[in-house]
Amino acid sequence: MKPPLIITMGDPAGIGPEIIVKAFVSGALSGTAQPLEVAGDPGILLRAAAACDLAAEITTADESSVTLRLNQVPMNVRPLSRLEDGAAVFGRPDLAGGRAMATYIEWACRECLAERAAGMVTAPISKEVLQQAGVLYPGHTELLTERCGVTDSVMMLAGDRLKVCLVTTHCAYRDVPERLSREQILTTLRIVDRDLKRDFGYSQPRLAVLALNPHAGENGLFGDEETELIAPAIAVACQEGIAASGPHSADTLFWFAARGDYDAVICMYHDQGLIPLKLLHFEDGVNVTLGLPIIRTSVDHGTAYDLAGSGRANPASLVAAVKMADRMAQKQG
Repeated sequence: MKPPLIITMGDPAGIGPEIIVKAFVSGALSGTAQPLEVAGDPGILLRAAAACDLAAEITTADESSVTLRLNQVPMNVRPLSRLEDGAAVFGRPDLAGGRAMATYIEWACRECLAERAAGMVTAPISKEVLQQAGVLYPGHTELLTERCGVTDSVMMLAGDRLKVCLVTTHCAYRDVPERLSREQILTTLRIVDRDLKRDFGYSQPRLAVLALNPHAGENGLFGDEETELIAPAIAVACQEGIAASGPHSADTLFWFAARGDYDAVICMYHDQGLIPLKLLHFEDGVNVTLGLPIIRTSVDHGTAYDLAGSGRANPASLVAAVKMADRMAQKQG
């Protein structure tokens, strides 16, 4: 039997459990080449099913595996937590839920590294609650990078019309310039070029590299990061055979990228890339961690505590993330 893709349940108090059960019942995941397994909490998933007005029951169960039937659709669950009644109430995250979401991530990562799983797809977590639970990382990307034993990884957000890759991720804007370096930009270009070839089938990815400052610095009038850091990194990348261009002014480049002139856009900071990505792919964007020895995709949205328990959360991003991980597994397989 093929190794499964593991879907981690995310924050039990958020919309993760609901989008998982809705994705399975929708039938959109029935055609994946890899089997699917949810790392989570059977009781919380049953509660989510009830919130979504789905018929749900446990049909088989032991210490290592539980099968839920949702509107007659089976879902295999690895029961890594069994939260007590009153814990992780919809929209009210707590430490018990924070510890549970960390457990799901850590277990799925170990399974992937041991090649017992084809990849992992993560539902949303609360970074704040994760840190309160003692997992002191800014998010999934940084945690998985450390657990996989690699020095560098790249956060890519992807949809059919646009892919954006970040040189810096979760930090204050005032810290971005000091975190940028020629080597970090070049490392990002190398990782993106390699993984788009390996995992997405591009023969020669066309990478547009953005400037940091307005109008690409206007020849030093608005800053010198373009001439001192970004352009030199692009030059080395081109010498290595990477099809990189820039620095491009961010206020115009995305129009060309969205119409298909580039395969990915290299962005200097978080919102430089995520604002246009979410404008085009608010419901179906996928977060992919490049540079890891394992496959990891994720939804591109948060826990949405205000929606949790309402049954109205949209599973489109999760469906897209599972399908992308499945395609990546076939490319690597």
